[in-house]
Amino acid sequence: MTSLLPISDPEIARDILESLPIGLCVIDMERKVVLWSDGAERITGRLRHEVIGRSCIGETLLHCDQPGCEFCGEECPLGRAMKTGQPAEGVTFLHHKAGYEFPLFVRAVPVRNCHGSIIGAIETFDEQHMASSVRQENSEKARGWVDEVTGLGNRTMMQTYLREALNAFGELSEPFSVLLLRVEGLEQFRTRVGPDAASSFLRVVARTLENAVWKTDLAGRWSDDHFLIILHGCGGESLYAVRERIRRMLSNDSIEWWGERRSLAVSVGHATAQPGDNLGDLLERAQRSLDSAWPGRNRATSASESSGS
Repeated sequence: MTSLLPISDPEIARDILESLPIGLCVIDMERKVVLWSDGAERITGRLRHEVIGRSCIGETLLHCDQPGCEFCGEECPLGRAMKTGQPAEGVTFLHHKAGYEFPLFVRAVPVRNCHGSIIGAIETFDEQHMASSVRQENSEKARGWVDEVTGLGNRTMMQTYLREALNAFGELSEPFSVLLLRVEGLEQFRTRVGPDAASSFLRVVARTLENAVWKTDLAGRWSDDHFLIILHGCGGESLYAVRERIRRMLSNDSIEWWGERRSLAVSVGHATAQPGDNLGDLLERAQRSLDSAWPGRNRATSASESSGS
């Protein structure tokens, strides 16, 4: 009788796990990565030797979408799985080696030894979230609505969607808000480091913004150093939460250029649609909010949202 493949051999089992096309990460109780699959390399841009033995917290590889949870703690799926001994799932933000962040839906399960004690956790993730954005980008390119540098919607496209949102707000009272963002010191950065570096950083910011919003929302490039986000059904406390989440994600954006890690601060302002608003009213409040931000650091601020201000 032909002998069966010795799957129980630890080395063979490890080779099988490492060759999986999906993202697969195994950590120990100290949150250090002990296994990183081929899929994880492809999805994150980080090679196995760059990750193995390092903390998933300290290297900002994965972190959850919980208030005040910038450094994970026990609230991310991996942490919950190890704490409760039960499978866990949720939205996790992954920091790509190229410098931007994007969300993934992940599943984590605890890993136990032969005595039943938890000794770590295993997490799987994939890149299915990217498919819809690619299809949308191809569609918008056909209409000439895509910014050539970032691949996001250009100003013409964003103005069109803003008018549609204002019409829906006026007729159906469907609330929405906007975030207006400015990349600080972009022109000086372009002069000092070069236009290619500036374009590279803009693309990193664009990917972070694109991946930070829900499918019903829209991010676009408003001008050379400005981006605009339309947030449907968002206002009040939820707007502040979204703004802070995006601000936090942007604070990690950077590029590696000629052996140096470079970044720029991004200011964030916001405005919520109000009865009687036209396009100019809404954008003027967003611009005032942005202009009142403190210079010289990554930040977010708001101006008065009253219709008379």
